[in-house]
This record gives sequence, C-alpha cells and structure tokens, in this order.
Amino acid sequence: MASRRRAEGLIAEGRVRVGGRVVREQGTTVDRDARVEVDGRLVAPAAEHTYVVLHKPVGVVTTLRDPEGRRTVADLVARAGVAARVVPVGRLDYDTAGVLLLTDDGTAANVLTHPRFGVEKLYRATLRGRLDRKDVGRVLAGVRLEHAAAAPARLRVVAVRRDVSLVDLTIHEGRNRQVRRMFEALGHPVVALTRLRFGPISLGELGPGATRGLTERELAAIRRLVAAAKTDTAGKAEAAP
Repeated sequence: MASRRRAEGLIAEGRVRVGGRVVREQGTTVDRDARVEVDGRLVAPAAEHTYVVLHKPVGVVTTLRDPEGRRTVADLVARAGVAARVVPVGRLDYDTAGVLLLTDDGTAANVLTHPRFGVEKLYRATLRGRLDRKDVGRVLAGVRLEHAAAAPARLRVVAVRRDVSLVDLTIHEGRNRQVRRMFEALGHPVVALTRLRFGPISLGELGPGATRGLTERELAAIRRLVAAAKTDTAGKAEAAP
C-alpha cells in the first residue's frame, strides 16, 4: 500500500480505519484478518512475502530512487522482472559490492538489521599495505574509531603480497562505512570491498547485477531468527515491572 513513512502519514491524517473506526495511534497492532481501510478502500496483507537476493555492483546506490540520477538497486530488481514492491534490507555503500536482500517482509528486515540481534556480515576486503600481527590484534580487540571503539571482529588473512593484503572480516555491527573506517584507522585503506554473506544469505556464484530467490535453507534460517526475536521480545516484556 505504501512505505512505512507514508503509512505513518496516512495514519496521522486520519485516513486509516480498522474495523470501521479511525486509528491515529502509530504502531497500533491489529489481527491479520482485521478489516483495514485507507480512504475507504480495503487493504489486505500479501498472501506471501517476496525475497530477492541481489549482487549489488559497485556504482549502484542502495535506494529506490536517486535524485542524482544514478543507477539504483530498484532499477536492477525491476530489470529482473520482480513485480512486488520490495525494499533493501540495510544498505551497501556506492563503492561496495556484494550480497543485498530486498523484501516486503518488514519483520524479517527489522530482525536482520536491528543492532540488538547482532546479525553477522562477512566482507572480503583488498587493503593497501601488509597487515602485521599488531593490526590483526587490534581488529580482534575492537578498533578505536572517531567516537567509540568498534566491537571485536573476526579476521582471516587470505593473502598478502608486496603492497596489498586480502582479508575476510566478520562483523555484527552496521555503522556507516564501518569496514572502511576500521582499516583506515589501521593505516590500511580499503581498495575494494565485497560483502560475501549477510546473516544466513551467501553471495555464492551470483554475478554482479544478477538476482535470485532465497534457498529453502536461507528462508528457514530467517524464519528461525524471526521466531527467536519474537520469543526474546516476549520474554523481556513479561520480565518488565
């Protein structure tokens, strides 16, 4: 029907009715079979959610529209013939490639991106210079950034050549340009960066700009994450005074 922001506007404007009554409170919970109307038109939930795995290339922005006219992930999804209105789960920088999930499943998107749930992301980075043991130790302990230290991360050195290091980095945070900032702080700027895995979703052999659906294993893993998050939230609600 609308994006979350637009839906909030519709509610605030008194254009949404649940069971025949105008609802103005944001975040109101309704049953799946409740009668929900917008401007008098009945709105029904989608029968099933859509999940699209995209290999975002460098030079593509992780937005649905770009005022500068650059190519967006929405352009790539539309080119693949996806008719559902899906949105990116999290983001990848303009100059970062790799696996990106787009979906209309807001609950799964929240679980996969909320810092509270600490979903892992695996990146392969090409760095300028040779990493030494001290650099690796700083990553494992948590690199100090501008205002706070990054959380400890896992690092595997894949290869080291004369003036370039190839590494795999696993983090569970999602700060703005975090991977680049971490290695910049170590004095090893990132030359190229690709996200190989996002939670249970792997890039695999998917080519740049190509899309695919979730595998049964990936979908089952996401459902387990959502179920665990709901259980955790319910448990904390019961424990609250």
